[in-house]
Amino acid sequence: MKILLAACNAKYIHSNPAIYSLRAFAGGYGKDIFLREYTINQQKDLIRRDIYRLAPEVVCFSCYIWNISFIRDLARDLAMILPGTRFWAGGPEVSFDPEEFLEANPEFTGVLVGEGEETFRELAAYYIEGRGTLREIDGIVFRRKGEEGCCRTSPRSLTDLNRIPFIYQDLSVFRNRILYYESSRGCPFACSYCLSSVDKSLRFRDTELVKKELAFFLEHRVPQVKFVDRTFNCSHAHAMEIWRYLAENDNGVTNFHFEISADLLREEEMEVMRTMRPGLIQLEIGVQSTNPDTLAAIRRSADFRRLSENVRKIHSFRNIHQHLDLIAGLPFEDYESFHRSFCDVYALRPQQLQLGFLKVLKGSPMAEKAGEYEIRFMSREPYEVLSTRWLSYGDVIRLKLVEEMVEVYYNSGQFVHTVEYMERFFPDSFAFYECLGEFYDRKGYLDISHSRMRRYEILLEFWEEHGKSCGRAGELKDCMTLDLCLRESPKSRPRFARDQKPFEKAVWEYRRTRKIARTAHVEVFHSGRAILFDYEIRDYLTGNARTEDLTDCLGKIPGYPGDL
Repeated sequence: MKILLAACNAKYIHSNPAIYSLRAFAGGYGKDIFLREYTINQQKDLIRRDIYRLAPEVVCFSCYIWNISFIRDLARDLAMILPGTRFWAGGPEVSFDPEEFLEANPEFTGVLVGEGEETFRELAAYYIEGRGTLREIDGIVFRRKGEEGCCRTSPRSLTDLNRIPFIYQDLSVFRNRILYYESSRGCPFACSYCLSSVDKSLRFRDTELVKKELAFFLEHRVPQVKFVDRTFNCSHAHAMEIWRYLAENDNGVTNFHFEISADLLREEEMEVMRTMRPGLIQLEIGVQSTNPDTLAAIRRSADFRRLSENVRKIHSFRNIHQHLDLIAGLPFEDYESFHRSFCDVYALRPQQLQLGFLKVLKGSPMAEKAGEYEIRFMSREPYEVLSTRWLSYGDVIRLKLVEEMVEVYYNSGQFVHTVEYMERFFPDSFAFYECLGEFYDRKGYLDISHSRMRRYEILLEFWEEHGKSCGRAGELKDCMTLDLCLRESPKSRPRFARDQKPFEKAVWEYRRTRKIARTAHVEVFHSGRAILFDYEIRDYLTGNARTEDLTDCLGKIPGYPGDL
């Protein structure tokens, strides 16, 4: 008997811990269970061929919004070339409407609903040993043989997390991929757009067990571990013990990613963070909106003032990457309200600001309220919002332009000084990105892949059209040159940078006498400033080179042009 657990990830760098957990929990049945991870970017023909050659009697697919259509198509074809194979589905995309899923996809035998470890082990026993009947397995919906309709068995009780084996025994399988780790399940909050609001049972893995498993990651010096806990710091004691352990056992390499509620952070936790190596941890913080009516409607209790204070405090440590999220399309949030939410969060200057759009997930309270809120959303995954009572589709399009500009010019971290300068000539940050997005759209630049240098040139073109510089183009060009040189030594001279020929002799003499590394770069700006960029030493948070102001030094060299 061969049972295949198959995952179709969004990217190669991702991994699917669910299928590894199911096989590990299945214990002695593991010898008959095979794993395959594919991506939705692969040709289906290659995946069909691989599964066909394996010839499994049972295939179980892990289903999410990013892969469900891909899996439906794949299973439809596989059912024709493997007529004796039984196909099962599990995961959040099929757990909330299993009967409808089975009716629409006749090639599937059944669905594993909710948590799968216990359920899959019993399903494996049923197929491998012929033990019991499907009706005796809790937590499944399956087709009745020879009958119409489906049978839904009793709900599966929740699993004790301490019983789930550690899945990362052979790290060679995960080379060059992100490792995901779970120290808790469930969430204490009830945000209406999130599936975690459906499951109110919050459970933790024993911290001594967690520390033992984290030691494995540290010992093997893995690059990154992403905790999948919905709100990692919802338990102060749990979070403190793990963060303190990481600070005390840092290997100088591994990065740990956490999703947290920043307004819940306590001084004790932040004091531990202050001592951490730059890059030891990074934080993802969901703000979603700063509109009080919106927060009440989505059942999200958050103290934005306290959140802001804590984010700014962590920012002052200069050692932790912070990623803040906003969601467009929530109830009571119109275009101007989102404009204000954006400016509130942008003012915190996180390393990343994600402008996302509401996804109306099956089984979520938001899906039940969609009619009341007049939410129109895509009929197929990812079920993203198209319009609401407060936000037209035209507004959504405009926000998509802002999202694109933020991704390119803010989240890339490559245009920091340029953007900060340009923003000063607009009413606020949102207005700048809004205007820039409309420019990209009008010029037909959105659907083109641009080089970094071309992005600068487009900014200049935008600036010249809007006449914002008021005769101070040299200041903007210096900001562009600074941003460019902070990341790398220019391989070709950009048209916005100052001609360096008059300074070549003085710079060469300075480099010779001070024995400056060949990899370093010296740039003289329109303002007269001269800066050395040392690419051997970089800032963890920005990736920028260490800089040193040489203006006074070069000005003292005999024969220097003297305009610094």
